[in-house]
Amino acid sequence: MTVHPADLNLPPVTDPARVDWASIPSPAFVLDETRLRRNLTLIDYVQKQSGAQIIVAFKGFSMWSAFPILREYGVSGATASSLNEAILAKEEMQGEVHVYAPAYSDEDFPKILELADHLVFNSFSQWERFRPQVQAARAAGKEVLIGIRVNPEYAEVETDLYNPAGPFSRLGVTRREFREDLLDGVDGLHFHTLCEKDSDTLERTLEVVERNFGEFLPRMNWVNFGGGHLMTREGYDLPRLIRVVREFREKHGVHVILEPGSAFGWQTGWLVSSVLDVVHNVKDAALLDVSVSAHMPDVLEMPYRPRILGAGDPPTDEHREAQDAPAGHPYLIGGTTCLAGDVVGEYVFAEPLKIGDRVIFDDMIHYTMVKTTFFNGVKHPDIGILKADGAYQRVKTFGYEEFKAKLS
Repeated sequence: MTVHPADLNLPPVTDPARVDWASIPSPAFVLDETRLRRNLTLIDYVQKQSGAQIIVAFKGFSMWSAFPILREYGVSGATASSLNEAILAKEEMQGEVHVYAPAYSDEDFPKILELADHLVFNSFSQWERFRPQVQAARAAGKEVLIGIRVNPEYAEVETDLYNPAGPFSRLGVTRREFREDLLDGVDGLHFHTLCEKDSDTLERTLEVVERNFGEFLPRMNWVNFGGGHLMTREGYDLPRLIRVVREFREKHGVHVILEPGSAFGWQTGWLVSSVLDVVHNVKDAALLDVSVSAHMPDVLEMPYRPRILGAGDPPTDEHREAQDAPAGHPYLIGGTTCLAGDVVGEYVFAEPLKIGDRVIFDDMIHYTMVKTTFFNGVKHPDIGILKADGAYQRVKTFGYEEFKAKLS
């Protein structure tokens, strides 16, 4: 069974072919409000139909100028992985603050405890270390729910860099290391083993979680399924997700929390760039006013190949052998830092590129702005919103002071 957009009355989205890209200052990350609202409509549907609480993971999407829109769709909180993100959640998301980090420092923990509504520990040693502070805070009237992250030692993530349950993972407690004797004061369990996966992977994962940790579920009030649920991707099996969550809730009598990051920002906007120069060294190369390493690091880390609006893939060996290479003009697309590998790849354009032309990278909102750097001091892209009425709103521009503030 598939849920079609027409079934949910999803709002229409902006056609990028109708956007006046030349009017948007370059470089800029541009969030499309219509696409964000489309994703939020889907997320709200899943939340209502499944009974799960869906919060936004700041590690994937923390564009706080868009938080008022998220609240319109019943997004009740955020998950933070640091003190800074917890403060942002409290001040700007203005909902429940869920915190998980692989380890807490003595310096940060008191403030995190003050901010958190849900607080998850990565190990029982951290729980033992900070339990006296939690007990004292609770005795003084602080309402905070405590969880332990578990590692079911099962994952279907292909990229090791993003596999939380890979061999020797430092993330979460395995069944062998689980301490039933330290569960006093613990309200829930948390696991996170997905990375942009469908609900069939979640279903198989839950079977392992139940097999390894099911005996402890009767003592729990809630279970956090973590992130990686790419429920806004076309073709995602929403009915299965809803069924799986419902069945788990009813079977174990627990509250279920999902905390996706990519699902909120998936396909919601672009990175606008401009051609600064075109050089030739056997192949033509276009140098842009953005950096792969500084502004699109996942291109190098994953790695993956982003889509450029209006551009195609380069000829393959099969094309060359058949002498039917795609028509157009191929260019190596790269940035302006001194890193030799600051290159996206080769693309074919219908017309020759010239200085000043806009090059628009698609799907550049989730896991982009949260990872950018000021490497080489190159200009950081603006952050803006393409409003539902077609107007462009620049919400942030970066200059020398932001660059200097990161240094000493």
